Amino acid sequence: MQDYQKLQYSRNSNVIMRYTKGHFITPHSHVNYYIDMCDAKARMKEARAAGESLAEMYMSSDVIDTILCLNGTEVVGSYMADKLTEAGILSMNSHKTMYITGPEYTGDGQILFRESNQHMIRGKKVLILIDSATTGGTLRSALESVRFYQGEIVGISAIFSVATQIENIPIRALFTMRDLPDYASYAQDSCPLCREAVKIDAICNGFGYSTFQ
Repeated sequence: MQDYQKLQYSRNSNVIMRYTKGHFITPHSHVNYYIDMCDAKARMKEARAAGESLAEMYMSSDVIDTILCLNGTEVVGSYMADKLTEAGILSMNSHKTMYITGPEYTGDGQILFRESNQHMIRGKKVLILIDSATTGGTLRSALESVRFYQGEIVGISAIFSVATQIENIPIRALFTMRDLPDYASYAQDSCPLCREAVKIDAICNGFGYSTFQ
């Protein structure tokens, strides 16, 4: 992989998005950029900055009971919950604090919650957190799962998002297409990079990338 370029969030310089251009395969599409969120999700200073900055977008919300963290965003979600609580965002949970949880996936990619943790979703006001939203496939799966387990979706947050909304629910993101205007996502069977025989640099998902040797 080549060297990364960096973008800083305008309201907090500790929120950093690293990216590199190329030809990458994701679970749902081919893309011309790899957005590296590994440090943003795991390095304490960056995760705190991201979580607190995302929380600021919800300061007028009434109730959030659970933050459902996709693609390993639990550390960011924890800082987000802490900032929301500090700001006075309410939780209707009996213990007066928020749940921060991640999903389990079936073999075909569906999200499930076992009996021991379904109480974190059922009857709760759920905020969905994701690192990057491009095709929307992962978010649609999360929306379907939360509704199946009878949770109420009160918002979607992302560090980077191509879309501004999904199923009429706004996506509140720190970085958008305004920051990376030539970002493109292609269906696997109609990728112009493939047609032009541009080599594939890596296979990517929410947990990182694997290069071809």
